[in-house]
Amino acid sequence: MSLCTELRGRSSERQFLSNLLMNARSGRSQVLLLRGEAGIGKTALLEFLIRSAATCRVTRAAGVPSEMDFAFASLHQLCSPFLDRLDELPYPQRDALGTTFGLQSGNTPDRFLIGLAVLTLLSNVAEEQPLLCVVDDAQWLDKASGQILGFVARRLRARRTALVFAARESNEEPKVTGLPELVLARLSSGDTAALLDSAVAGPLDPRIRERILAEAQGNPLAVLELARDLCSSPLTIGPDHTTSSTPLSVRTLKRGFLPQLDGLPQQARQVLLLAAADPVGDLPMLWRAARSMGMAMEALTAVETAGLLEWRDQVRFRHPLVRSAVYRAATTMDRRKVHHALAEVTDPAEDPDGHAWHRARAAAGPDETVASELERSADRAMNSGGLAAAAGLLEAAALLTPDPARRAQRALDAAHGKARAGATEDALALLAVAQAGPLDDTETARVELLHAHVSLGSRHGERALPQLLSAARRLEWIHPELARETYLDALSAAMLAARPTSGEILELRQVAEALREVQLPTEPSKSDLLLRGLAVLYTDGYPAAAPSLHDTVRAFASDALTMDEAVRFAWLVACAAADLWDDVNWDALTRRHLATIREAGALTVLPVALNSRVIYDLMSGDLAEAEALVAEARWVADVTGGQNPVAPYGEVFLSAMRGHASRAVPQIRELLADTTVRGEGVGTNMLNWFQAVLFNGLGRYEEALNTAEVAAAEPLELGPPKWALAELVEAGVHSGNRPAAATALEQLSSFARASGTELALGIEAGRRALLSRGDAAESSHREAIERLRHTGIRVEQAREQLRYGEWLRREGRRIDARTQLRTAHEALTAMGVDGFADRARRELLATGETVRKRTVETAGDLTAQEAHIARLAAEGLTNLEIGEALYISPRTVEWHLRKVFAKLDVTTRRQLQKSLPDSARSATPSRPGGQSVVPLDSALRASTKDGRSARLAVKVT
Repeated sequence: MSLCTELRGRSSERQFLSNLLMNARSGRSQVLLLRGEAGIGKTALLEFLIRSAATCRVTRAAGVPSEMDFAFASLHQLCSPFLDRLDELPYPQRDALGTTFGLQSGNTPDRFLIGLAVLTLLSNVAEEQPLLCVVDDAQWLDKASGQILGFVARRLRARRTALVFAARESNEEPKVTGLPELVLARLSSGDTAALLDSAVAGPLDPRIRERILAEAQGNPLAVLELARDLCSSPLTIGPDHTTSSTPLSVRTLKRGFLPQLDGLPQQARQVLLLAAADPVGDLPMLWRAARSMGMAMEALTAVETAGLLEWRDQVRFRHPLVRSAVYRAATTMDRRKVHHALAEVTDPAEDPDGHAWHRARAAAGPDETVASELERSADRAMNSGGLAAAAGLLEAAALLTPDPARRAQRALDAAHGKARAGATEDALALLAVAQAGPLDDTETARVELLHAHVSLGSRHGERALPQLLSAARRLEWIHPELARETYLDALSAAMLAARPTSGEILELRQVAEALREVQLPTEPSKSDLLLRGLAVLYTDGYPAAAPSLHDTVRAFASDALTMDEAVRFAWLVACAAADLWDDVNWDALTRRHLATIREAGALTVLPVALNSRVIYDLMSGDLAEAEALVAEARWVADVTGGQNPVAPYGEVFLSAMRGHASRAVPQIRELLADTTVRGEGVGTNMLNWFQAVLFNGLGRYEEALNTAEVAAAEPLELGPPKWALAELVEAGVHSGNRPAAATALEQLSSFARASGTELALGIEAGRRALLSRGDAAESSHREAIERLRHTGIRVEQAREQLRYGEWLRREGRRIDARTQLRTAHEALTAMGVDGFADRARRELLATGETVRKRTVETAGDLTAQEAHIARLAAEGLTNLEIGEALYISPRTVEWHLRKVFAKLDVTTRRQLQKSLPDSARSATPSRPGGQSVVPLDSALRASTKDGRSARLAVKVT
């Protein structure tokens, strides 16, 4: 059958794909998702695209239902032709892909490092020859492959690459989202009839013709398969189908394949079933399994002759529906037989996971040996597939466990993994299995505890507190360690609860009093230390708790985080670090927390870790990195289908820090109205603190005062309230409400002295200066600047210079004021803190200095940082190499380069070489803290033979 016959009625779609390929060849990367129902022609259009790509390198993959439990299976298909080029990657990326694909041993790779490695690998191939990547049946991608391929698709820039997915319409969660789509409609009646006529050699009974057209309803695959069936046997269609208006079902399509199977010899049908049961498509393994079942070579030949299978580098079905039809049409006994044969020829030493998987499918009933193998596979899955893969294997192990008690334990473990991976519905279903028991008292409490955790991570957070307290009391006598951790969860839930009632607060304080008397182990865990510190905070107040909390924060920040600590407690410790104004450990802890959660693929808490890190990055002035993490948070929301209810706090604070009131204020109002529903009462404090920062930057001091008062209403709560006190002092002074400012300063001073960090004392000194006069005010301003200079919170340092400059101007010392205001303006502008930068600009104008406001006319100017990054990019360094040289992340480099490309009106690095201003060719930026970066050219070129660098050591003066 000709290609034109197969693609009848698809002229516009073919032209669209031809243009896509032409754009990719010319250097403009292309991404597309072909979407439509089963049999609508997606695969045929992909084949057209591949045949049209004569000058391109082509790689392809296809999702397969039986491979969905194997993490990165489809990604391996796509990348396997290029694995001999792994040595060309920077070594962190090389190691990540090597570990992911089982080519070497190692720790769990960072999902985003894997994505970066795949992006680099494909880009390297495309530099030599335009590259076409085709992914069919994307609805059946394993979750890990879908995440990585979605990551890659969103980051293809000016590279000669086309990445085209095809996915079936379904009610399931899409594996790739947010991509440009081409939706395939059914064929018109005329095209459907023409396709049928072209597919049948000879006249056709008009009644049968009408029935085929009615049954197919414009689905081209149905037309072709039903017509092909006509050539060998009579067609029988039930009368109910002739008038049905229901869209063609997958079941109907499969029936079109089954008559072809009936005409094959028994052994040929067994070969097909073997191929359908094998998720790898390994031809030698398939042949070994066939021989072990007594099949002859003729059976393989018969299948190939029938056109159902293709023998290439891998075994491939002519259409995925053939595989599904073959497997589902087989009896349960026949399926077990082929899985048993495949298990027998799979080496358990080389592929223990594949061996266990086939044994599980071959099992006729509960089998502890197989369940134990799956449990061990789950342990290994944490090193490559993460929580989701491990939880899936544990779920399978539970179903095969003969002992009811052991089955309940495994189901409970699987439920924990599912919950952490974001699959809450699956977690609740497994909890029901576990509750069928029998369960001992500890396990019963664990069930109650997991129900509480699911509530805490859902839109029913208000249910979590009583559940946690109940579980903790149950555990006190049977599992003291777990009881202490559960009480800590309860204290966490109280923070998240939407303004807990006075009764709940009283109950928690009573719990905290009781916990003060709990005997800790001789060597208390970090969570024990955290519990004791928070108990003191709730009972004796901040000054008494600060020393203990300092020790706890240092312990968490300096030691490796376990998975349990990362999922349950790390965010709370980060709040404590912010509460103590401990910027050093706040930085270390949020960085380590995010890395641990990423590596495990714990999507339930990844938004929390991202938000926590974004807030630190914003306060430290790294708005570029914060923007990259905000984009990542959006990606997580896409991946999870918006199931995780964590509000986009980082995104909102980014808008507020930039001074974008038109964007931030509506977002904040909407989220404030939703915090009660979400069960995230701590969000009320955060959102009002964000508004106070926004309004203080814009000079809207009355509004800043009102929102800061709300945020600081419960100063004992961790995190935002104490920072909001500082905003309240500033807003009170500038709005003329000095009594409110004085009261806030008194509270702030008490907390700052108890903390004792340079950041705390610097912030307090700066606000104290606002309420002082004469020499006392100047002394406090200078003290604040000196203390803040030793911290990493650069926004606060620049704001203090702004406040000092404002005071100097009002004292009539214009020259001194200009020095401080100019420094503040430059720093705030460079960081992108535009609201405060514009406030500094207005103050400078009031001193008589001319300040150029950033406009469209000055958009072509590059900052020193942008100029230096642009120069390194023009010289051929990758984003990773630039990032390592300048101690910033590759995402930050990419963010800067997007701004550079926009300012210079270029789209490729090749164009950048010609468009780079002369001033940028010698630019030398500064790192945080005032250190300047020496020119890197010689150091970079000397680092490797070809000018590329894996890890750079650069001198700093």
